[in-house]
Amino acid sequence: MKARPVPEETPDDDDHPAGAVGALMPSGKNARSAPHPSWWRTRSRAATAEARRLKHRAESRFPVVTNAAERMLAVDIFDSATRLAAQCFLTAVPLLFVLASFAPQAVREQLVASVRAVFGLNGAASEQLNDIFAGSHGDFQNAVGLVGAVMVLLSATAVSRAMQRLCKRAWEIPRKGVRIAVWRWLVWIAIWICLLALQGPVRNGFGLGLWLGIPLTLVFQTLVWWWSQHLLLGGLVGWLALLPGAVFTAVGLTALSITARFYMPIALNRALDEFGSAGSVFVLLSWLIVVCVAVAVGITTGAVLAQEPFLARRLGSPTPSRLGAEQG
Repeated sequence: MKARPVPEETPDDDDHPAGAVGALMPSGKNARSAPHPSWWRTRSRAATAEARRLKHRAESRFPVVTNAAERMLAVDIFDSATRLAAQCFLTAVPLLFVLASFAPQAVREQLVASVRAVFGLNGAASEQLNDIFAGSHGDFQNAVGLVGAVMVLLSATAVSRAMQRLCKRAWEIPRKGVRIAVWRWLVWIAIWICLLALQGPVRNGFGLGLWLGIPLTLVFQTLVWWWSQHLLLGGLVGWLALLPGAVFTAVGLTALSITARFYMPIALNRALDEFGSAGSVFVLLSWLIVVCVAVAVGITTGAVLAQEPFLARRLGSPTPSRLGAEQG
């Protein structure tokens, strides 16, 4: 008589963790909790296709916005603005002190009044500004001399070169599109130092108040940046095409000039109280970066608008290099 085979013992669900979990969760739910890799690939492709569709839809409905965003990425707004602010701080500000040391007393006083009006300085910051310019006449002349002053002027052209690169990138002009002309760099930085002396009377409305000073500042900044672009670009772009960028830049800088009256005195006086002169350096450099960002955004936005088909035909704007390559 044959013995019956003993059936294999199956582990109890309560004794095996996997069995317990399997008993609590249906098999279909277990399968959905761990998707197959092909499912992720499908979802990724679908998301990519949807993003491209939205991008093309935005480009067709809002071409100006997308073109401006692409141009700002090409210009690298924050990097260009930081470089420009650093050049201003390292070369243009020392040039201001050197020129003030050689200037007559009346011109030096006007420069002090303009700097004070531009930043709305008061208290400790205003006193420090007076001390710097009051002691600069003899000290700077003896320490720097005429040859040193010329070298400071030449080094300050780094600001002009940085601004020229910004304008070229905004208009998508290739590196070889503008001839090197040292006199343009010298003229631009020299005129800007002279125009700084006029900032005080203009912003104060020639003594009549902000109700006149704000519109005058807007017009003044528009004319200055209109001329600046034309000079640094060597006349490659017509005057009318440069007007939108000048207007956008002027609006941004005028808004910042109003903000500076409230922010800069508090920030500078607090920095002087807590950190001394080193604190004022960081505040001034930070503010210069903000100003340069406004300049970069204004010029780039104006260039994009001027090269849109509707305005390009009326302003005589040059065709962007990328469109020229496609058409050629």
